[in-house]
Amino acid sequence: MSLVFDSVSMAFHSERADRDNVLENISFSIENGEFVCLLGASGCGKTTLLNLVSGLLFPSSGAVTLDGVPITTPGPDRSYIFQEPALFPWLNVVDNVKFAMKMQGVPKKEREERANYYLEMVKLSDYKKYRIHEISGGMKQRVALARALTVDARILLMDEPFAALDNHTKGEMRKHLLEIWEITQKTILFVTHSIEEAFTLADKVVLFSARPAMIRKIYHLSRPRDLTSGEYADMMDEVKAHLAGEVE
Repeated sequence: MSLVFDSVSMAFHSERADRDNVLENISFSIENGEFVCLLGASGCGKTTLLNLVSGLLFPSSGAVTLDGVPITTPGPDRSYIFQEPALFPWLNVVDNVKFAMKMQGVPKKEREERANYYLEMVKLSDYKKYRIHEISGGMKQRVALARALTVDARILLMDEPFAALDNHTKGEMRKHLLEIWEITQKTILFVTHSIEEAFTLADKVVLFSARPAMIRKIYHLSRPRDLTSGEYADMMDEVKAHLAGEVE
């Protein structure tokens, strides 16, 4: 499986401007099982790129293809996890996890088995009967992650899913996510503003310019890694300087 961005540009039309260019000539590829982080200044177009992969938007020019087939509509092979977990407050944890499978017509017994399996994976088996208001922000994101995993999508699209969490919880969630990624080997496309987060999680970090977003550099990272080493410290300093310049 290969997700390919081929000379992708995206522009919106609005009352403020005849043409608002968001993405410009984006070309790169993501291989099966890769963890890729999109990094760039706020508003540069990272979420727009996720929406193109999800099929919610269609590029103004160029193409986004999955296994050589252009993406033109949403599909069950791609799951979206937002900054806010978008859970149903009137359902308990396990019923939230089972909801997407129910909509897909998955048989009841299989829904139960999958929900229990992934709740165990995200370490929430003891909380499956809890209501959403009774669990923490980090736990809510783990519920959203379990729900996304149950539909067995090939690609997880994650739009700053840990941004609203405190620093300690962010660290725990990054650790959980890497463990789950290693088990499932899903392809993950992850949007973040955090340099540390990107370099902690990704196989590949795609650094964007300010809007309209163009690719400034792609960093290919090895595992395991030590972010305090000179090599990674230099990379992160380079990214920090770039982002500071973009903000200016």
